[in-house]
Amino acid sequence: MIEFAKSIAFGFWNTVLEMSPYLLFGFFMAGLLSVFVSKQLVEKHLGGRGLWPIIKASLFGVPLPLCSCSVIPVTMSLRKHGASRGAAVSFLLSTPQTGVDSIFVTYALLGPVFAIFRPIAAFVTGIVGGVMVNLFGDSLENGSQQNQSCEDECCCGGHKSNPVTRMFRYGFITLPRDIGKAMLLGLVVAAFISALVPDGFFADKLGTGIFPMFVMMLLGIPMYVCATASVPIAAALMLKGVSPGAVLVFLMTGPATNAASIVTIWKIMGRATAITYLAAVAGCALLSGIVLDYIIKGVTFAHTAHHGWMMPQFVQYVSAIMLFIVLTFAIIHKPQAKGLTH
Repeated sequence: MIEFAKSIAFGFWNTVLEMSPYLLFGFFMAGLLSVFVSKQLVEKHLGGRGLWPIIKASLFGVPLPLCSCSVIPVTMSLRKHGASRGAAVSFLLSTPQTGVDSIFVTYALLGPVFAIFRPIAAFVTGIVGGVMVNLFGDSLENGSQQNQSCEDECCCGGHKSNPVTRMFRYGFITLPRDIGKAMLLGLVVAAFISALVPDGFFADKLGTGIFPMFVMMLLGIPMYVCATASVPIAAALMLKGVSPGAVLVFLMTGPATNAASIVTIWKIMGRATAITYLAAVAGCALLSGIVLDYIIKGVTFAHTAHHGWMMPQFVQYVSAIMLFIVLTFAIIHKPQAKGLTH
């Protein structure tokens, strides 16, 4: 029992050491983007119909550091301001799959191949989903188009505080508060997988090809995990024999298919749009998994995740300590809201 606990703690700590420098840098970049890429700017460029707004919507969504409370209301705001259903869904598809923080963590734990391929897959998924929605979505919209409110710094363009203050507040308080608990849970799950599952277990049980991709898709669609929190789980699965393509399917379907997004699309844009949305996620995830497996066929996880240089151990330890401080403060610190103390 003691050895088992040590194994879990060792796996947890090693993963934190690997990802913490990149995650902190990702938080910093997210803060920068939250100041310089406003909701108003997004709305300005994504209005209108046709293919070009869909492409821009997907491109905006890949790096944009919108917190989970803001993805849905900003998407509905885009719709209210004249964006087509396709552009709105394109934005909603690509945004949760990646972000600057998750891209850096992906590089840290899964290597440069995944770090490059994952945002490309999210970008393509957004375009495919947007085009499919424009072609096959409902002609009649159901429900109310009333915009939802969001009170975080990332959602409100009226803040007059210092841009540097807003940058650090969003990057190191709002965003960590939004993903911190889920990310820690993902690290714990990854540590348990590493300790409990024998090496090569999934390769023996699931084999290779498209079947394990279907399994990962069925696992990812109902289970919401944020883009960053899913990465350590994916790394643990790959170490136990899951193919890179199947892991990519999990990384795409998990963050993109949460219940809130699906219900919102169903109510605001109609049933056919919601079904098309799910079909786009599932189809693009499976196709992306197949392509990725073909690209890195015969390449081991160690080579896939190999970096051109190693982060100094001192930097890793300092970054890990800083990360725990940031997450602890962000989770404990409560936003000013109506006197609630929960």
